[in-house]
Amino acid sequence: MNRISEAAPAVRLAAVQEKAREAISQHATLPKIEIGIATCGIAAGALETRSAFEQALSEFNIKAYIHPVGCIGHCYAEPLVKIHHPDSGFPPIFYHEVHPGKARMLVKQFLGGGDPCFEHIYGAAQTNDLIPSVSEFARFNREVRVVMENCGRINPEDLFEYIAAGGYKGLVSAMEMPPEEVIRKINESGLRGRGGAGFPAGIKWRMARDAPGTGKIVICNADEGDPGAYMDRTILESNPHQVLEGMAICAHAIGAQKGYIYVRAEYPLAVRIITRAISQAKESGLLGNTILGSALTFDIEVFQGSGAFVCGEETALIQSMEGYRGMPRCRPPYPVEKGFDDRPTVINNVKTLASAPAILMKGPEWYRSVGTEGSPGTAIFSVVGDVVHSGLVEIPMGITLRELIFDICGGIPKKKKFKAVQIGGPSGGCLPERFLDTPIDFDSLKQAGAMMGSGGMVVMDEDACIVDVARFFIDFTQNESCGKCTFCRIGTRHMLDILKRITEGKGKEEDLMLLQRLGEDIRDGSLCGLGKTAPNPVLTSLRYFKEEYDAHILEGRCPGLWCRHLIAYYIDLDKCARGCDVCVGCCPTDAVFTTSTRKKGIDQERCVKCGECMTACPPDYNAVKKVSPAHLAPVIPRPAGSPGEH
Repeated sequence: MNRISEAAPAVRLAAVQEKAREAISQHATLPKIEIGIATCGIAAGALETRSAFEQALSEFNIKAYIHPVGCIGHCYAEPLVKIHHPDSGFPPIFYHEVHPGKARMLVKQFLGGGDPCFEHIYGAAQTNDLIPSVSEFARFNREVRVVMENCGRINPEDLFEYIAAGGYKGLVSAMEMPPEEVIRKINESGLRGRGGAGFPAGIKWRMARDAPGTGKIVICNADEGDPGAYMDRTILESNPHQVLEGMAICAHAIGAQKGYIYVRAEYPLAVRIITRAISQAKESGLLGNTILGSALTFDIEVFQGSGAFVCGEETALIQSMEGYRGMPRCRPPYPVEKGFDDRPTVINNVKTLASAPAILMKGPEWYRSVGTEGSPGTAIFSVVGDVVHSGLVEIPMGITLRELIFDICGGIPKKKKFKAVQIGGPSGGCLPERFLDTPIDFDSLKQAGAMMGSGGMVVMDEDACIVDVARFFIDFTQNESCGKCTFCRIGTRHMLDILKRITEGKGKEEDLMLLQRLGEDIRDGSLCGLGKTAPNPVLTSLRYFKEEYDAHILEGRCPGLWCRHLIAYYIDLDKCARGCDVCVGCCPTDAVFTTSTRKKGIDQERCVKCGECMTACPPDYNAVKKVSPAHLAPVIPRPAGSPGEH
């Protein structure tokens, strides 16, 4: 790609758009096979699926265009493929879980024979239509896509496809107005930081522009460390140029010439794609000196973090970039006054920056028409755990938790009951069923005791142990504590020790009061936001699930039958089949033995409660049961001389 000739920004962008149309038109008449090749697709086998399509097309001598795209959000259905066969008379068709065998079949029967293989079409059973439209899918008919609009639709490694989809028009709109006007529009839109804190982006940009000093900096915070969260990674992998465009808009607004994308090195695909996107944008005059022939000069570099959770906090991120250990520092001064290299610095999340182009193109009034008064716009969640349709969802603020979990994501699998949802990752809180009608916005979730966070959401069914969930998250934050604050470093260690005792059946009644006091002290005494919110999973679980703590402490029972020290396995003799030795063969400690009737029993003294016998037992028998020790069936003694006897 060569730099375009001297002209006004809008004219120069139009020249790139014309090149984009010419490049895309080369494949317009061919059947198009779109394959999601973001991390989720690759993990499910999308690369092997693409190879199978290539081989089948060659074998059957069929011409088609294989179009690699990013993640469309239906992560549970990967590898996800969309085929548009213009000569068939059918609209574009989605197919789910397309592994190599199915890929070969689709080439032979659909592209070669005209049969779309209705039984394999994704969504047909849900809508009762042979070929449902995209808008009928549960993932889309309730969504409003602003940041993810092009995710799963364009090739993230092709600048021309982003340009053809309207890319960089927001930047041109921004460049046609004074920086103060750009800031005013962002402020009027009500855009709040999507990294978790929810601070108004327009105010942050205004503070940075007004700050004295030169060499101002824009940093995109892509250090996504919450367990189960992968929104930022997916956006960088699926639509990187929208993030670059948002950063350039911010640079114009605050007067910056340098930008950085801080992304963790554990995201190698995201690092590769965003690096390539920066190179493409520079070659086309969309980054670098005199962008689109204007006075705006702005360059971007990628900085790879080492994966420390605390580096998601903006002052710790700066410390890391400056070559120091990532540890938060006291504020003020704030980064907008004295940030990276002591220069005024705006640090915004991936989703915040990616929202700016649409606001500049469509206006702040349009953005405010989506969402709620206090939380305009959309929120992106990675919904994981015990839910039918896990994946990424972009919803308007104000939708309730019930609508998101049950209407959009399909509810709880295997007809089990909903128990809780953890929102906001390790800094969030566990909310029970009575909060399902809570609107999803910054203020409502905070009032309920949770927080928006960066967008991680873990759904739990009736089998979850809330005490162990609290232990898991406090273990994570304790390991990730930078150690600077005594409250966070030592307080979370004490909380973890107490929670471990409780899950082992060794807890005391006074432990609950101590957990509450420790949590409040850590919240009040820690320096950074991560330390202050670390106790949230424990405090909310104590508030809403105290009966589970009481069951562990007072009854020696885990209601979810999860905590290993508080469960036991036994074999139901009425369901056990004679001669089936599968549980015997899989037991690592020789705890399973054969009775005189050829049925099986479990030696409780040898059993390490690994659960392998339950996993191995054929579903038709379902003979292995998991219970609380107090409810254990009468123990069958191991026959003398049976294997394992001494």
